[in-house]
Amino acid sequence: MSEVLVPPSSVAAGQPVPRVGFVSLGCPKALTDSELILTQLSAEGYQTSKTFEGADLVIVNTCGFIDDAVKESLDTIGEALAENGKVIVTGCLGAKQAQGGENLVRQMHPSVLAVTGPHATQEVMDAVHQHLPKPHDPFIDLVPNAFGDAGIKLTPRHYAYLKISEGCNHRCTFCIIPSMRGDLVSRPVGDVLKEARALFEGGVKELLVISQDTSAYGVDVKYRTGFWDGKPVKTRMLELVQALSELAEPHGAWVRLHYVYPYPSVDEILPLMASGRVLPYLDVPFQHSHPEVLRRMKRPASGEKNLERIQRWREICPELVIRSTFIAGFPGETEEEFQHLLDFVREAQIDRAGCFAYSPVEGAAANEIPGMLPPEVREERRARFMAVAEEVSIERLQRRVGATMQVLVDSAPAMGRRGGVGRSYADAPEIDGVVRLLPPEKISKTLKVGEFTRARIVAAEGHDLVALPI
Repeated sequence: MSEVLVPPSSVAAGQPVPRVGFVSLGCPKALTDSELILTQLSAEGYQTSKTFEGADLVIVNTCGFIDDAVKESLDTIGEALAENGKVIVTGCLGAKQAQGGENLVRQMHPSVLAVTGPHATQEVMDAVHQHLPKPHDPFIDLVPNAFGDAGIKLTPRHYAYLKISEGCNHRCTFCIIPSMRGDLVSRPVGDVLKEARALFEGGVKELLVISQDTSAYGVDVKYRTGFWDGKPVKTRMLELVQALSELAEPHGAWVRLHYVYPYPSVDEILPLMASGRVLPYLDVPFQHSHPEVLRRMKRPASGEKNLERIQRWREICPELVIRSTFIAGFPGETEEEFQHLLDFVREAQIDRAGCFAYSPVEGAAANEIPGMLPPEVREERRARFMAVAEEVSIERLQRRVGATMQVLVDSAPAMGRRGGVGRSYADAPEIDGVVRLLPPEKISKTLKVGEFTRARIVAAEGHDLVALPI
Protein backbone atom coordinates (compact mmCIF):
# COMPACT_ATOMS: atom_id res chain seq x y z
CA MET A 1 0.00 0.00 0.00
CA SER A 2 1.33 3.43 -0.87
CA GLU A 3 0.17 6.65 0.74
CA VAL A 4 0.61 9.94 -1.03
CA LEU A 5 0.94 13.43 0.39
CA VAL A 6 0.54 16.38 -1.96
CA PRO A 7 1.04 19.99 -0.79
CA PRO A 8 -2.07 22.17 -0.56
CA SER A 9 -3.22 24.28 -3.48
CA SER A 10 -4.13 27.96 -3.24
CA VAL A 11 -7.38 28.44 -1.35
CA ALA A 12 -9.29 31.62 -0.56
CA ALA A 13 -8.23 33.19 2.72
CA GLY A 14 -9.99 31.74 5.74
CA GLN A 15 -11.48 28.85 3.80
CA PRO A 16 -10.56 25.45 5.28
CA VAL A 17 -8.62 23.21 2.91
CA PRO A 18 -10.58 20.01 2.16
CA ARG A 19 -8.36 16.98 2.70
CA VAL A 20 -8.60 13.75 0.72
CA GLY A 21 -6.83 10.60 1.89
CA PHE A 22 -5.41 8.63 -1.05
CA VAL A 23 -4.19 5.03 -1.30
CA SER A 24 -2.90 3.59 -4.59
CA LEU A 25 -2.64 -0.21 -4.92
CA GLY A 26 -1.66 -2.43 -7.84
CA CYS A 27 0.44 -2.09 -10.97
CA PRO A 28 2.04 0.89 -12.75
CA LYS A 29 -1.08 1.22 -14.92
CA ALA A 30 -3.15 1.80 -11.77
CA LEU A 31 -0.48 4.23 -10.55
CA THR A 32 -0.95 6.38 -13.65
CA ASP A 33 -4.71 6.44 -12.96
CA SER A 34 -3.90 7.67 -9.44
CA GLU A 35 -1.65 10.38 -10.86
CA LEU A 36 -4.48 11.68 -13.05
CA ILE A 37 -6.89 11.83 -10.10
CA LEU A 38 -4.33 13.52 -7.84
CA THR A 39 -3.52 16.06 -10.53
CA GLN A 40 -7.21 16.95 -10.83
CA LEU A 41 -7.68 17.09 -7.05
CA SER A 42 -4.73 19.43 -6.70
CA ALA A 43 -5.85 21.61 -9.63
CA GLU A 44 -9.19 22.09 -7.89
CA GLY A 45 -7.64 23.10 -4.58
CA TYR A 46 -7.94 19.89 -2.57
CA GLN A 47 -5.11 18.72 -0.31
CA THR A 48 -4.33 15.04 0.06
CA SER A 49 -3.65 13.53 3.45
CA LYS A 50 -1.28 10.68 4.21
CA THR A 51 -3.57 9.39 6.96
CA PHE A 52 -7.17 8.25 6.86
CA GLU A 53 -7.86 9.95 10.17
CA GLY A 54 -6.94 13.45 9.06
CA ALA A 55 -8.98 13.35 5.86
CA ASP A 56 -12.49 14.54 5.04
CA LEU A 57 -12.86 11.48 2.82
CA VAL A 58 -10.63 8.71 1.43
CA ILE A 59 -10.08 7.44 -2.12
CA VAL A 60 -8.80 3.88 -2.52
CA ASN A 61 -7.51 2.91 -5.99
CA THR A 62 -7.79 -0.89 -6.00
CA CYS A 63 -6.34 -3.89 -7.79
CA GLY A 64 -8.47 -6.91 -8.67
CA PHE A 65 -6.23 -9.12 -10.78
CA ILE A 66 -5.37 -12.04 -8.47
CA ASP A 67 -6.89 -13.24 -5.21
CA ASP A 68 -4.15 -11.76 -2.99
CA ALA A 69 -4.63 -8.36 -4.62
CA VAL A 70 -8.41 -8.56 -4.15
CA LYS A 71 -7.93 -9.38 -0.46
CA GLU A 72 -5.46 -6.51 0.02
CA SER A 73 -7.85 -4.08 -1.67
CA LEU A 74 -10.88 -5.21 0.35
CA ASP A 75 -8.85 -5.07 3.58
CA THR A 76 -7.65 -1.54 2.76
CA ILE A 77 -11.22 -0.38 2.05
CA GLY A 78 -12.30 -1.86 5.38
CA GLU A 79 -9.44 -0.14 7.18
CA ALA A 80 -10.33 3.20 5.57
CA LEU A 81 -14.00 2.79 6.52
CA ALA A 82 -13.07 1.94 10.10
CA GLU A 83 -10.69 4.88 10.51
CA ASN A 84 -12.48 7.49 8.41
CA GLY A 85 -15.95 6.30 7.41
CA LYS A 86 -16.19 8.18 4.09
CA VAL A 87 -14.63 6.16 1.28
CA ILE A 88 -14.69 6.33 -2.54
CA VAL A 89 -13.44 3.21 -4.33
CA THR A 90 -11.96 3.20 -7.85
CA GLY A 91 -9.77 0.85 -9.91
CA CYS A 92 -9.99 -2.69 -11.24
CA LEU A 93 -11.71 -4.19 -8.20
CA GLY A 94 -14.45 -1.58 -8.58
CA ALA A 95 -15.40 -3.18 -11.91
CA LYS A 96 -15.56 -6.71 -10.52
CA GLN A 97 -18.85 -8.54 -9.92
CA ALA A 98 -19.58 -11.04 -7.17
CA GLN A 99 -21.05 -14.45 -8.02
CA GLY A 100 -24.63 -13.18 -7.86
CA GLY A 101 -23.90 -10.37 -10.31
CA GLU A 102 -23.78 -7.66 -7.63
CA ASN A 103 -20.79 -5.31 -7.47
CA LEU A 104 -18.21 -7.09 -5.29
CA VAL A 105 -17.08 -3.96 -3.43
CA ARG A 106 -20.68 -2.95 -2.70
CA GLN A 107 -21.44 -6.46 -1.49
CA MET A 108 -18.46 -6.57 0.87
CA HIS A 109 -18.55 -2.91 1.96
CA PRO A 110 -22.08 -1.51 1.38
CA SER A 111 -21.30 1.77 3.17
CA VAL A 112 -18.77 3.10 0.63
CA LEU A 113 -19.80 6.44 -0.89
CA ALA A 114 -19.15 5.50 -4.52
CA VAL A 115 -17.53 2.77 -6.65
CA THR A 116 -15.99 3.20 -10.11
CA GLY A 117 -13.91 1.02 -12.40
CA PRO A 118 -10.37 1.85 -13.55
CA HIS A 119 -9.38 4.84 -15.67
CA ALA A 120 -12.33 6.87 -14.33
CA THR A 121 -10.95 10.24 -13.26
CA GLN A 122 -14.15 12.17 -14.01
CA GLU A 123 -16.41 9.69 -12.19
CA VAL A 124 -14.14 9.85 -9.13
CA MET A 125 -14.13 13.65 -9.23
CA ASP A 126 -17.93 13.71 -9.56
CA ALA A 127 -18.17 11.61 -6.39
CA VAL A 128 -15.67 13.87 -4.59
CA HIS A 129 -17.64 16.97 -5.61
CA GLN A 130 -20.85 15.39 -4.30
CA HIS A 131 -19.43 14.58 -0.87
CA LEU A 132 -16.73 17.26 -0.49
CA PRO A 133 -17.42 20.43 -2.54
CA LYS A 134 -14.62 22.14 -4.46
CA PRO A 135 -12.77 24.88 -2.54
CA HIS A 136 -10.90 26.59 -5.33
CA ASP A 137 -10.93 30.02 -6.86
CA PRO A 138 -10.99 29.26 -10.62
CA PHE A 139 -8.77 32.26 -11.36
CA ILE A 140 -5.87 31.06 -9.20
CA ASP A 141 -5.94 27.25 -9.66
CA LEU A 142 -2.45 25.83 -9.37
CA VAL A 143 -0.99 22.32 -9.46
CA PRO A 144 1.97 22.18 -7.05
CA ASN A 145 4.77 19.66 -7.59
CA ALA A 146 3.50 18.93 -11.08
CA PHE A 147 5.17 18.47 -14.47
CA GLY A 148 3.10 21.00 -16.43
CA ASP A 149 1.09 19.14 -19.06
CA ALA A 150 2.04 15.82 -17.44
CA GLY A 151 0.41 16.68 -14.09
CA ILE A 152 1.37 15.08 -10.76
CA LYS A 153 3.49 11.93 -10.59
CA LEU A 154 3.71 9.52 -7.65
CA THR A 155 7.13 8.17 -8.62
CA PRO A 156 10.45 9.73 -7.54
CA ARG A 157 11.04 12.88 -9.58
CA HIS A 158 13.69 11.35 -11.86
CA TYR A 159 11.55 8.61 -13.42
CA ALA A 160 7.92 8.38 -14.52
CA TYR A 161 5.46 6.00 -16.16
CA LEU A 162 3.89 7.05 -19.48
CA LYS A 163 0.65 5.19 -20.26
CA ILE A 164 0.03 5.04 -24.03
CA SER A 165 -3.20 3.05 -24.10
CA GLU A 166 -5.90 1.51 -21.94
CA GLY A 167 -7.53 -1.93 -22.16
CA CYS A 168 -6.69 -4.99 -24.24
CA ASN A 169 -8.16 -6.82 -27.25
CA HIS A 170 -6.89 -10.26 -26.21
CA ARG A 171 -8.95 -12.80 -24.31
CA CYS A 172 -6.28 -14.86 -22.55
CA THR A 173 -8.05 -17.53 -20.53
CA PHE A 174 -6.25 -16.76 -17.26
CA CYS A 175 -6.91 -13.01 -17.38
CA ILE A 176 -9.94 -10.86 -16.49
CA ILE A 177 -8.36 -7.48 -17.24
CA PRO A 178 -10.44 -6.87 -20.44
CA SER A 179 -13.61 -7.38 -18.40
CA MET A 180 -12.41 -4.65 -16.01
CA ARG A 181 -10.53 -2.26 -18.30
CA GLY A 182 -12.26 -2.94 -21.63
CA ASP A 183 -10.88 -3.27 -25.15
CA LEU A 184 -7.80 -1.43 -26.40
CA VAL A 185 -8.12 2.37 -26.57
CA SER A 186 -4.94 4.10 -27.75
CA ARG A 187 -4.20 7.62 -26.57
CA PRO A 188 -3.77 10.20 -29.36
CA VAL A 189 -0.09 10.22 -30.28
CA GLY A 190 0.11 14.00 -29.90
CA ASP A 191 -1.17 13.79 -26.31
CA VAL A 192 1.36 11.08 -25.45
CA LEU A 193 4.26 13.09 -26.86
CA LYS A 194 3.06 16.29 -25.17
CA GLU A 195 3.13 14.51 -21.80
CA ALA A 196 6.55 12.99 -22.54
CA ARG A 197 8.05 16.38 -23.40
CA ALA A 198 6.66 17.91 -20.19
CA LEU A 199 8.23 15.08 -18.17
CA PHE A 200 11.66 15.42 -19.80
CA GLU A 201 11.58 19.19 -19.41
CA GLY A 202 10.64 18.69 -15.75
CA GLY A 203 13.77 16.65 -15.08
CA VAL A 204 12.65 13.04 -15.66
CA LYS A 205 15.66 10.94 -16.66
CA GLU A 206 13.84 7.66 -17.29
CA LEU A 207 10.49 7.27 -19.04
CA LEU A 208 8.81 3.87 -18.62
CA VAL A 209 6.29 3.24 -21.42
CA ILE A 210 3.36 1.13 -20.19
CA SER A 211 -0.01 -0.22 -21.35
CA GLN A 212 -1.74 -3.61 -21.38
CA ASP A 213 -0.19 -4.32 -24.80
CA THR A 214 2.41 -1.80 -25.97
CA SER A 215 3.00 -3.58 -29.29
CA ALA A 216 -0.68 -3.09 -30.23
CA TYR A 217 -0.56 0.70 -29.88
CA GLY A 218 -2.76 2.21 -32.61
CA VAL A 219 -4.41 -1.05 -33.75
CA ASP A 220 -7.82 0.23 -32.61
CA VAL A 221 -7.52 3.39 -34.75
CA LYS A 222 -5.93 1.56 -37.71
CA TYR A 223 -2.61 3.36 -37.09
CA ARG A 224 -4.16 6.66 -38.14
CA THR A 225 -1.91 9.68 -38.60
CA GLY A 226 -1.92 12.17 -35.75
CA PHE A 227 -0.01 15.42 -35.39
CA TRP A 228 2.79 16.53 -33.11
CA ASP A 229 4.42 19.95 -33.31
CA GLY A 230 2.70 20.46 -36.66
CA LYS A 231 4.20 17.27 -38.14
CA PRO A 232 2.30 14.07 -39.03
CA VAL A 233 3.07 11.05 -36.80
CA LYS A 234 1.50 7.61 -37.18
CA THR A 235 -0.30 6.17 -34.15
CA ARG A 236 1.96 3.11 -34.09
CA MET A 237 4.61 1.76 -31.74
CA LEU A 238 7.58 2.28 -34.08
CA GLU A 239 6.81 5.93 -34.84
CA LEU A 240 5.94 6.63 -31.19
CA VAL A 241 9.21 5.14 -29.95
CA GLN A 242 11.19 7.04 -32.59
CA ALA A 243 9.57 10.31 -31.48
CA LEU A 244 10.13 9.52 -27.77
CA SER A 245 13.82 8.82 -28.43
CA GLU A 246 14.15 12.19 -30.18
CA LEU A 247 12.52 13.95 -27.22
CA ALA A 248 14.75 12.10 -24.74
CA GLU A 249 18.06 12.72 -26.53
CA PRO A 250 18.65 16.40 -25.61
CA HIS A 251 18.02 15.55 -21.96
CA GLY A 252 20.24 12.46 -21.97
CA ALA A 253 17.22 10.51 -20.72
CA TRP A 254 16.28 6.83 -21.00
CA VAL A 255 13.18 5.36 -22.66
CA ARG A 256 12.23 1.89 -21.39
CA LEU A 257 9.53 -0.33 -22.97
CA HIS A 258 7.21 -2.52 -20.90
CA TYR A 259 4.48 -5.09 -21.73
CA VAL A 260 5.69 -5.68 -25.29
CA TYR A 261 4.01 -8.69 -26.89
CA PRO A 262 6.39 -10.56 -29.23
CA TYR A 263 4.73 -9.68 -32.55
CA PRO A 264 6.96 -9.64 -35.66
CA SER A 265 6.55 -5.84 -35.76
CA VAL A 266 8.72 -5.59 -32.63
CA ASP A 267 11.70 -6.45 -34.87
CA GLU A 268 11.54 -2.87 -36.19
CA ILE A 269 12.34 -1.49 -32.72
CA LEU A 270 15.60 -3.43 -32.31
CA PRO A 271 17.74 -1.18 -34.56
CA LEU A 272 16.72 1.78 -32.36
CA MET A 273 17.97 -0.20 -29.35
CA ALA A 274 21.18 -1.25 -31.10
CA SER A 275 21.95 2.41 -31.92
CA GLY A 276 21.37 3.50 -28.31
CA ARG A 277 18.29 5.62 -29.04
CA VAL A 278 16.09 3.45 -26.79
CA LEU A 279 17.22 1.25 -23.91
CA PRO A 280 18.04 -2.28 -25.15
CA TYR A 281 15.51 -3.73 -22.69
CA LEU A 282 12.25 -5.52 -23.45
CA ASP A 283 9.65 -6.57 -20.91
CA VAL A 284 7.85 -9.37 -22.79
CA PRO A 285 5.08 -11.34 -21.00
CA PHE A 286 5.72 -14.77 -22.57
CA GLN A 287 3.75 -16.71 -19.85
CA HIS A 288 4.79 -20.11 -21.28
CA SER A 289 6.70 -21.76 -24.12
CA HIS A 290 4.86 -24.97 -25.02
CA PRO A 291 2.51 -24.54 -28.02
CA GLU A 292 -0.29 -26.55 -26.39
CA VAL A 293 -0.20 -24.59 -23.14
CA LEU A 294 -0.12 -21.33 -25.09
CA ARG A 295 -3.15 -22.55 -27.08
CA ARG A 296 -5.04 -23.28 -23.85
CA MET A 297 -4.03 -19.85 -22.59
CA LYS A 298 -5.22 -18.26 -25.90
CA ARG A 299 -2.04 -16.22 -26.02
CA PRO A 300 -1.58 -13.81 -28.96
CA ALA A 301 1.32 -14.04 -31.45
CA SER A 302 3.03 -17.23 -32.60
CA GLY A 303 4.39 -18.51 -29.31
CA GLU A 304 6.15 -21.49 -30.83
CA LYS A 305 8.43 -19.08 -32.75
CA ASN A 306 9.48 -17.06 -29.71
CA LEU A 307 12.88 -18.75 -29.43
CA GLU A 308 13.74 -17.88 -33.04
CA ARG A 309 12.46 -14.35 -32.49
CA ILE A 310 14.65 -13.84 -29.41
CA GLN A 311 17.70 -15.15 -31.28
CA ARG A 312 17.02 -12.71 -34.12
CA TRP A 313 16.58 -9.83 -31.66
CA ARG A 314 19.94 -10.62 -30.05
CA GLU A 315 21.65 -10.82 -33.45
CA ILE A 316 20.44 -7.27 -34.18
CA CYS A 317 21.16 -6.00 -30.64
CA PRO A 318 23.61 -8.15 -28.65
CA GLU A 319 23.21 -5.95 -25.53
CA LEU A 320 19.47 -6.69 -25.32
CA VAL A 321 18.13 -7.57 -21.87
CA ILE A 322 14.84 -9.49 -21.73
CA ARG A 323 12.60 -9.70 -18.68
CA SER A 324 9.43 -11.77 -18.63
CA THR A 325 6.74 -13.36 -16.52
CA PHE A 326 5.56 -16.96 -16.63
CA ILE A 327 2.81 -19.14 -15.17
CA ALA A 328 3.66 -22.59 -13.76
CA GLY A 329 1.02 -25.25 -13.19
CA PHE A 330 -1.54 -23.96 -15.70
CA PRO A 331 -4.57 -26.30 -15.97
CA GLY A 332 -3.65 -29.39 -17.94
CA GLU A 333 0.09 -28.68 -17.86
CA THR A 334 1.97 -31.99 -18.10
CA GLU A 335 5.45 -32.63 -16.71
CA GLU A 336 6.70 -32.73 -20.32
CA GLU A 337 5.15 -29.33 -21.05
CA PHE A 338 6.68 -27.90 -17.89
CA GLN A 339 10.12 -29.28 -18.84
CA HIS A 340 9.68 -27.54 -22.20
CA LEU A 341 9.26 -24.28 -20.29
CA LEU A 342 12.44 -24.87 -18.24
CA ASP A 343 14.38 -25.66 -21.44
CA PHE A 344 13.03 -22.48 -23.04
CA VAL A 345 14.21 -20.27 -20.16
CA ARG A 346 17.68 -21.81 -20.39
CA GLU A 347 17.93 -21.62 -24.18
CA ALA A 348 16.36 -18.16 -24.51
CA GLN A 349 18.67 -16.89 -21.74
CA ILE A 350 15.93 -14.80 -20.12
CA ASP A 351 17.81 -12.18 -18.09
CA ARG A 352 15.04 -11.48 -15.55
CA ALA A 353 12.11 -13.82 -14.97
CA GLY A 354 9.20 -13.83 -12.57
CA CYS A 355 6.83 -16.73 -12.10
CA PHE A 356 3.37 -17.21 -10.62
CA ALA A 357 1.93 -20.54 -9.58
CA TYR A 358 -1.40 -20.66 -11.44
CA SER A 359 -4.14 -19.17 -9.27
CA PRO A 360 -7.81 -19.52 -10.27
CA VAL A 361 -9.20 -16.01 -10.70
CA GLU A 362 -12.95 -15.67 -10.41
CA GLY A 363 -14.42 -15.04 -13.85
CA ALA A 364 -11.40 -16.40 -15.79
CA ALA A 365 -12.16 -18.91 -18.55
CA ALA A 366 -9.14 -21.03 -17.52
CA ASN A 367 -11.08 -22.22 -14.46
CA GLU A 368 -13.18 -24.41 -16.81
CA ILE A 369 -10.18 -26.05 -18.51
CA PRO A 370 -9.86 -29.74 -17.51
CA GLY A 371 -6.83 -30.87 -15.54
CA MET A 372 -6.61 -28.39 -12.66
CA LEU A 373 -3.43 -29.31 -10.79
CA PRO A 374 -3.26 -29.60 -6.98
CA PRO A 375 -1.97 -26.40 -5.31
CA GLU A 376 1.14 -28.17 -4.01
CA VAL A 377 2.12 -29.26 -7.56
CA ARG A 378 1.64 -25.74 -8.89
CA GLU A 379 3.76 -24.29 -6.11
CA GLU A 380 6.45 -26.96 -6.50
CA ARG A 381 6.72 -26.18 -10.22
CA ARG A 382 6.95 -22.45 -9.50
CA ALA A 383 9.86 -23.13 -7.13
CA ARG A 384 11.61 -25.33 -9.72
CA PHE A 385 11.11 -22.67 -12.38
CA MET A 386 12.57 -19.93 -10.19
CA ALA A 387 15.61 -22.07 -9.38
CA VAL A 388 16.37 -22.44 -13.10
CA ALA A 389 15.54 -18.79 -13.87
CA GLU A 390 17.87 -17.60 -11.11
CA GLU A 391 20.68 -19.82 -12.42
CA VAL A 392 20.34 -18.21 -15.85
CA SER A 393 20.04 -14.70 -14.42
CA ILE A 394 23.07 -15.03 -12.14
CA GLU A 395 25.21 -16.47 -14.95
CA ARG A 396 24.29 -13.52 -17.19
CA LEU A 397 24.99 -11.03 -14.40
CA GLN A 398 28.45 -12.54 -13.84
CA ARG A 399 29.33 -11.55 -17.42
CA ARG A 400 28.95 -7.90 -16.42
CA VAL A 401 31.86 -8.04 -13.95
CA GLY A 402 34.68 -5.85 -15.22
CA ALA A 403 32.41 -3.80 -17.50
CA THR A 404 31.80 -0.06 -17.12
CA MET A 405 28.12 0.90 -17.16
CA GLN A 406 26.00 4.01 -16.94
CA VAL A 407 24.00 3.95 -13.69
CA LEU A 408 20.99 6.09 -12.77
CA VAL A 409 21.29 6.97 -9.07
CA ASP A 410 18.15 6.26 -6.98
CA SER A 411 19.66 6.76 -3.52
CA ALA A 412 22.82 8.55 -2.39
CA PRO A 413 23.12 9.36 1.34
CA ALA A 414 25.65 12.11 2.13
CA MET A 415 26.08 12.83 -1.61
CA GLY A 416 27.27 9.28 -2.13
CA ARG A 417 30.27 9.43 0.19
CA ARG A 418 28.98 6.23 1.79
CA GLY A 419 27.95 4.82 -1.57
CA GLY A 420 24.44 4.52 -2.89
CA VAL A 421 21.95 2.51 -4.95
CA GLY A 422 21.23 2.84 -8.64
CA ARG A 423 20.13 0.96 -11.72
CA SER A 424 21.66 0.14 -15.08
CA TYR A 425 19.75 -0.06 -18.36
CA ALA A 426 19.09 -3.70 -17.45
CA ASP A 427 17.11 -2.84 -14.30
CA ALA A 428 13.55 -1.48 -14.23
CA PRO A 429 12.56 0.10 -10.90
CA GLU A 430 11.05 -2.16 -8.23
CA ILE A 431 10.91 -5.32 -10.40
CA ASP A 432 14.53 -6.05 -11.33
CA GLY A 433 17.78 -5.95 -9.40
CA VAL A 434 19.84 -2.88 -8.49
CA VAL A 435 23.43 -1.70 -8.75
CA ARG A 436 24.88 -1.23 -5.25
CA LEU A 437 27.37 1.63 -5.53
CA LEU A 438 30.48 1.57 -3.34
CA PRO A 439 31.89 4.78 -1.84
CA PRO A 440 33.87 6.53 -4.62
CA GLU A 441 37.67 6.31 -4.37
CA LYS A 442 38.09 9.95 -5.49
CA ILE A 443 37.19 12.47 -2.77
CA SER A 444 35.91 14.84 -5.46
CA LYS A 445 33.44 12.27 -6.83
CA THR A 446 29.87 12.72 -5.59
CA LEU A 447 26.58 11.00 -6.36
CA LYS A 448 23.26 12.75 -6.76
CA VAL A 449 19.79 11.18 -6.90
CA GLY A 450 18.32 11.46 -10.38
CA GLU A 451 21.64 11.83 -12.14
CA PHE A 452 23.80 9.35 -14.05
CA THR A 453 27.22 8.11 -13.01
CA ARG A 454 29.71 5.82 -14.71
CA ALA A 455 30.58 2.80 -12.60
CA ARG A 456 32.84 -0.23 -12.99
CA ILE A 457 31.14 -3.51 -12.06
CA VAL A 458 33.27 -5.34 -9.48
CA ALA A 459 30.94 -8.16 -8.38
CA ALA A 460 27.57 -9.83 -8.87
CA GLU A 461 25.64 -10.77 -5.73
CA GLY A 462 22.32 -12.56 -6.20
CA HIS A 463 20.15 -10.44 -8.49
CA ASP A 464 22.25 -7.31 -7.93
CA LEU A 465 25.54 -5.90 -9.16
CA VAL A 466 28.17 -4.15 -7.06
CA ALA A 467 30.00 -1.26 -8.71
CA LEU A 468 32.62 1.39 -8.05
CA PRO A 469 31.71 4.90 -9.30
CA ILE A 470 34.46 6.31 -11.56
